Amino acid sequence: MVHRHAVTGRRVALTALGALVATGIPAAVAAEPTPAAGPLPTAAQTLGADRPSAPVLRAMERDLGLTPAQASRRLVNEAEAGTRAGLLRNALGDRFAGAWLRGTTSQELVVATTDAADVPAITAQGAKATVVKKALHDLRAAKQKLDAAAARVSTRETPLWYVDIPANRVVVEAGSKAAAAAFVKAAGLDGKSVSVRVTANRPRLMEDLTGGDAYYIDGAARCSIGFSVTKGEQEGFASAGHCGKQGAKTTGHNQADQGTFQASTFPGKDMSWVAVTDPWKATPNVKGEGGQTVQVTGSVQALVGAAVCRSGSTTGWHCGKVEQHDTSVSYAEGRVDGLTRTTVCAEPGDSGGPYVSGVQAQGVTSGGTGDCTTGGTTFYQPVNPLLSEFGLTLKTAEAESPAPQGNAAPTWAAGRVYEAGVTVTHAGVRYQCLQTHQAQGPWVPARTPALWQRV
Repeated sequence: MVHRHAVTGRRVALTALGALVATGIPAAVAAEPTPAAGPLPTAAQTLGADRPSAPVLRAMERDLGLTPAQASRRLVNEAEAGTRAGLLRNALGDRFAGAWLRGTTSQELVVATTDAADVPAITAQGAKATVVKKALHDLRAAKQKLDAAAARVSTRETPLWYVDIPANRVVVEAGSKAAAAAFVKAAGLDGKSVSVRVTANRPRLMEDLTGGDAYYIDGAARCSIGFSVTKGEQEGFASAGHCGKQGAKTTGHNQADQGTFQASTFPGKDMSWVAVTDPWKATPNVKGEGGQTVQVTGSVQALVGAAVCRSGSTTGWHCGKVEQHDTSVSYAEGRVDGLTRTTVCAEPGDSGGPYVSGVQAQGVTSGGTGDCTTGGTTFYQPVNPLLSEFGLTLKTAEAESPAPQGNAAPTWAAGRVYEAGVTVTHAGVRYQCLQTHQAQGPWVPARTPALWQRV
């Protein structure tokens, strides 16, 4: 898989090798009393999936071959499915083997378990059950062994490895079977436990305050703004780490002075953030088509199979589907772990640009293969780890959130990034997280059953 590097002066592409309880949902959850404030919002209402923007719908129609009604229905189905999957993840515990979406409108949620006794509980939640051999935690453990091996051996000929949840397997993509076998052996894994896909594709970086607008680094390289963020009173934006190093200066799409990279991590991760100066202001906007914008309202992580759209300064607005989370990519410039793989296309200069699912921020463009003429694959750095790593708060169209205060405290607080499965307390009640997200001010657990399960 080929690696795209920065656009320096003219458009250049540097080519290199790659870079649930089994008996059902607990009664306390199903019959949680409704607060006096009124009926609880549905998952679609919480996440804004019931009021999609026109640019999102039009791009989904074009890139996914949907009618307007199908695009709208898909967004609602995906929001509701995320909550059901979270409930089942918490109830199944170590037997949980993943969840994904199928169908034109994502009408089918599939949940995998290692125990057939869980099937009635899964179907009771309106999902299709499948029984598999390996739990998700086992698959992730195997991938972590590959991650560790990649720190010791060359991955030039094995540029991509990931957990394929629907297939219940770990996959290594390589230039040859021999290269894959050597990598798997170096990880101490049985060759039969890892699937190999031989391919000539090589991922490359997509280098070339509205998400998707161009910005320039030190007057030369060009990338795309991801999402507006704040840190205390300081405004800025998140982007890809490979776009610039800490201290690098940026100018905006109009070539006016803009800001400075405050932190940047690449390789290992592909994340950065830039602090901006006046007159640049953080907004919740992502650039869509025809000058229209999409306003993000949070960062709830989408399921595998969900629709996702990307904005970039080279190719604009395109949509596709989420294929895998927690993918490792070996670019020529170094390995990056924890990326999400998608079917969205991109080209040089799109790096750092934003991915959204409905109105939920997902991540920033890292790299990929192909282009927007023939089609391609892209990888994005998930936004929640980026926000957590740098202590940032996502700028949203909803009420403002206070600054993050870390992830370890047991008391819920707006601004923290919460991983699916973690437990917090709020107003003296314990809740378990259903979907990974950064907590927004209005999203208190008692009012967001889409995101939190009372335990």
